[in-house]
Amino acid sequence: MPFNLSLFLPVIRSFMIMTLLALVWLPSNHAVLASPLTERLATFPNWDNKPAVQPAQGELIYPDWMAGSWMMTSTLIEMVAPLAPEVTTPGFDGNRQFLHQPIQCQVRFVPSNALKGNGFSVPLLSLPTKSLIKAQVVSDRAFNGLNLAKAYLGDRVFRVWVDSRNVNRLITKFRDNRKLFSTATGRAIEQPDSTHFIATELFQQFFQSPEKPYKNQVETTTEYILNANGTISADQLTAVYLNPPHPKAFLAGDHPVALYRYHLEFVKR
Repeated sequence: MPFNLSLFLPVIRSFMIMTLLALVWLPSNHAVLASPLTERLATFPNWDNKPAVQPAQGELIYPDWMAGSWMMTSTLIEMVAPLAPEVTTPGFDGNRQFLHQPIQCQVRFVPSNALKGNGFSVPLLSLPTKSLIKAQVVSDRAFNGLNLAKAYLGDRVFRVWVDSRNVNRLITKFRDNRKLFSTATGRAIEQPDSTHFIATELFQQFFQSPEKPYKNQVETTTEYILNANGTISADQLTAVYLNPPHPKAFLAGDHPVALYRYHLEFVKR
């Protein structure tokens, strides 16, 4: 059967969907940059450049209040194409089907020593209690990535795993053997107070397809808020940037070509 790009747009749209994985898997360093992420949050969607970040390395250490298993509800509440109609990104119009549609999946944040080298978790009961107390909180990246991808794309998703050679790369394999590679390249974090945590990530995405490979760069900036009742709310802002050889990459420069705002809610399971 000849390849039909329009039929495959739901997977191309996974470039937007998989940016959500930034919040549930992307590792990071701990340095706080001088340029406040709070200001970037406040100026959305009037973004005309990329955020200042540091090279990606290490694990993102989440606040202790994010530890545990959660039911996450993600709702796309705003989408903007600032350079349209001159410059657009594949699947932007198709993503309108997700606007104001809550999507749920289970995610979990675990002690750092509960993860194997490939990013998969081991049973928490197999770890000594003292080591759990000392360990820092990180994302169970493979578990979270698979659940989130399936919540949006269903059975088309076959497997999600962390590249054993690069902890900064998440790989999603589809049942037709196409793959999506998401590789973190730069990050920054801020923690204004004990109940707020902000992280921004830049990562390269490459959709591996023999018919039409595609790549771009994505920013995800997220503010997590611990509520008085123990739930967590988050405001997640996502920007898509074009990369060569896209014919409009030079025209777009560092300006985003697609912007998305999500509201996230986490409830303990």
